[in-house]
Amino acid sequence: MKPFSRIISGTMTWGDWGKKLSLSEMQVLIEKSFNYGVSTFDHADIYGGYTTEADFGNAFKTCSIDRENVQFITKCGIQMPCEARPLNVKYYDYSSSHIRLSVENSLRNLKTEYIDLLLLHRPSPLMEASEICDVFYKLKEEGKVNQLGVSNFTTSQIKLLQKEISLNWNQIECSLSHETPLFNGVLDYLKTQNIGVMSWSPLGIYFKSDLPKKIRIKKVITPLCKKYNCSEAQILLAWLLQHPSKIYPVIGTTSSDRIKKAIEATKINLDLTDWFLLLEASMGKPLP
Repeated sequence: MKPFSRIISGTMTWGDWGKKLSLSEMQVLIEKSFNYGVSTFDHADIYGGYTTEADFGNAFKTCSIDRENVQFITKCGIQMPCEARPLNVKYYDYSSSHIRLSVENSLRNLKTEYIDLLLLHRPSPLMEASEICDVFYKLKEEGKVNQLGVSNFTTSQIKLLQKEISLNWNQIECSLSHETPLFNGVLDYLKTQNIGVMSWSPLGIYFKSDLPKKIRIKKVITPLCKKYNCSEAQILLAWLLQHPSKIYPVIGTTSSDRIKKAIEATKINLDLTDWFLLLEASMGKPLP
């Protein structure tokens, strides 16, 4: 399997949960992303109320890109009430039958014979590690799933699964404005176990609010943009990329220009003092 691209494209807002891109618009975005260096696309069965995977699959089918040159990530486990599934309550299902059903649906929707990485979307208090292990190995033997990972799992929840199965990735919320994983032991543990790290919402709250944290960060970022001749978003990504855990940002933009700039951010190397100035601004106080 080819390695994931350093910047991963998140598709959550491509469809009904966001921009509602047409098939042709998705095709253009996929091809531009690929040409810029983004070969990995992050999905979840629930995106768009269980519709975005199929929209993406139809668009990818019209592209001139070989399936072997891209990687598809998808997630399962959340049962979400919506038009497609009029459930009484939102819940998590990690039974072997549901995992298999979700994978089969994703394969059909994405029009592919295999999923490069399957993530358990959120931890369930009722999940049985042995049952998850059994169905994953069967799916892997059948060539339908290459790797297994988790999303939003704590260290103890990962250890619970590791009693039965090896995990390849954990996709977590991590950014300059959500720096908690740097100090709560999650990143440390993942590194010791050689489990890869992906970050959703890698830009954090910076473009979403005017909270005091954002204002503090902006005071530091503004002169750094001039120093490094780049945008605010590129500084935020460069800060994350510099962590020794080799975090892979999952960016949610549908702007091809922003995708290009995200790729360019991988070449920015922040000075050590600038990295810590940003961290201090986020924390609102000096390091202990």
